[in-house]
Amino acid sequence: MAEIHYVIGDATAPQGSGNKIITHICNDIGAWGAGFVLALSRRWRAPEIAYRFNKKWKLGTVDFVRVEPTIIVANMVAQHGISDSRVKGVVDADSKPPIRYGAVRACLAEVNDQAFHTGSTIHMPRIGCGLAGGKWEEIEKIIKDVISVDVYVYDLK
Repeated sequence: MAEIHYVIGDATAPQGSGNKIITHICNDIGAWGAGFVLALSRRWRAPEIAYRFNKKWKLGTVDFVRVEPTIIVANMVAQHGISDSRVKGVVDADSKPPIRYGAVRACLAEVNDQAFHTGSTIHMPRIGCGLAGGKWEEIEKIIKDVISVDVYVYDLK
């Protein structure tokens, strides 16, 4: 059975050997510029370029972007709009947070398939719990339901 490992560190520098998939949440309006994506863009430009170029920002879709021979970044579209009222596409402050748990489930199932077929482990920050407004307890439950490989969840110190 796969395990969730909680580690202190930077998810853009995944620990361990072998193939790795770094997952993170993207929104469905094409906005890239806050949260974990800033760390990704500082390390590699390819995930941002793929996200901006692809323009298939449909909830529940995943773009896999190879950034190093053994590292793939999974751009998972699981956030509807954003919660910043200064930007077009904002979700009303009185409505639910932008995270969409059904989309998280669909994306993680696809990431799990990719990880299983490539012999990869999955690495992530606490996805969906920052700007997307999600609850880690919900995300963790989804991970346990759909993931069959080891997962490493990073908390920066």
